[in-house]
Amino acid sequence: MAVARTRSVALVGVTGRTVEVEADVGNGLAGIHLIGLPDTALSEARDRVRSAVVNSSYPWPDARIIVSLFPASLPKRGSQFDLAIAVAILGAAGVIPAERIAQPFFLGELGLDGRIRPVRGVLPSVLGAAKHGDVTVVVPSGNSAEAVLVPDVQVVPVADLRQLVEWLRRGDDPPKPVETEECAEPPKPTDAHDLDLADVVGQPVARRALEVCAAGGHNLWMLGPPGTGKTMLAERLPTLLPDLELDHALEVTAIHSVAGVLPPSAPMVNRPPFVSPHHTATSAAIIGGGSTIVRPGAVSLAHRGVLFLDEAPEFQRHVLDALRQPLESGRVTVSRAAGSVTFPARFMLVLAANPCPCAQAEDQGDTCKCSPTVRRRYLGRLSGPLLDRIDMKVTVVRSSRRELLADRQFVETSKTVAERVLLARERAAKRLAGTQWRSNAEIPSSVLHSDYRPSAEAMRPMTACLDSGTLTARGLDRAVRVAWTLADLADRDTPGPDDTNAALSFWLGVT
Repeated sequence: MAVARTRSVALVGVTGRTVEVEADVGNGLAGIHLIGLPDTALSEARDRVRSAVVNSSYPWPDARIIVSLFPASLPKRGSQFDLAIAVAILGAAGVIPAERIAQPFFLGELGLDGRIRPVRGVLPSVLGAAKHGDVTVVVPSGNSAEAVLVPDVQVVPVADLRQLVEWLRRGDDPPKPVETEECAEPPKPTDAHDLDLADVVGQPVARRALEVCAAGGHNLWMLGPPGTGKTMLAERLPTLLPDLELDHALEVTAIHSVAGVLPPSAPMVNRPPFVSPHHTATSAAIIGGGSTIVRPGAVSLAHRGVLFLDEAPEFQRHVLDALRQPLESGRVTVSRAAGSVTFPARFMLVLAANPCPCAQAEDQGDTCKCSPTVRRRYLGRLSGPLLDRIDMKVTVVRSSRRELLADRQFVETSKTVAERVLLARERAAKRLAGTQWRSNAEIPSSVLHSDYRPSAEAMRPMTACLDSGTLTARGLDRAVRVAWTLADLADRDTPGPDDTNAALSFWLGVT
């Protein structure tokens, strides 16, 4: 009897922390004891591991077993430590060579019959293990497609405990990751292809605003009566966005993996996500939270994509105001008694709202039952500080039959607009080369005015509004960013007066 050591990974938000798993099998009253701040699910691993070992036809040590999870000060949650605990005990009992399990990382939940079940958060866990250099990570077969996305890591997929133990005993080449039946041909993202911007007619200004938002990563607010196409426009915004770059795709995939919403048939999220929560969603659902395990909310699930709040005034005001901090910083910190967890949350916010509770157009006052006070109170749920963080505001009006027919010859497909968006983003990326920013919306205020300030002539309309109090300092920054995006779309080196006037009009909502 001896001590055996192996390694696993604990998740803190979407960051993997290495955990050393030690097992000591020695003299004393027979039993297994877990130490190292385990939660309830991890404490239950004692019974799962014992049943899995016995049902895999391996002897269970009739001795005192102590399993330590280091660092002891780090809370351990979940069932992903089952496999590491099992091999550590078998190594200490002499069933498998202890030196064979010292370096690899083990992730997976054990079934009572010895099967190794998939777990959440495999991608960020493997990313955390990869920080140690050239490592080997043993994962459940159901998670292998997700794990192999991390470069320079040897992934060993295993289906059950017996297969793993026999491989560790033999010391031959490990099993290779194979494409499962579900992952052989990933389904096509039908949502992205079924929707097309050409479906929306009669709203040329809103379509133009959508293009600008996609090109620069800006936030948008659409105000108008029902049936004018606000939801259709928002749903088609992702079709204008380019595919995610590899590092961004890994970020987004890691968040979705931790949240447990990553489909097994699509292990890599390579398209910008589109998240549209219901207006009854709580602040924990939007921002993230949980009593024991903190899960990412809608703002993090929309990271590098679009967060769409339909019927925005119907959301609780404190939920809407909670968006202010992630809109500025691009991340959200959830604090609980056990500690704080930070999730990335850089998204494009799209708000849609009716002009009043009865949802009638303002030009149809004879049918609207709402008083001016009711209207102000309804739209007042969108606070001034929140709207100050919205780059573009568009009023969507109802179109007549003639306008709809006339506009059909000017509509463009998502593919056509997406090509212009891609060119504009490439221009911005070339201008921002050597920095950590990749779109105009990400440029911080200090750098914006020191390195990317338009000419005095172009800035004259904005400074006049700033002097009159019509424009805030934050609004000035956002309007300047939109002006740069308009210049990128027009293939101009710097924004001119036309660009700054158009950006100012979009921010004031007078287009």
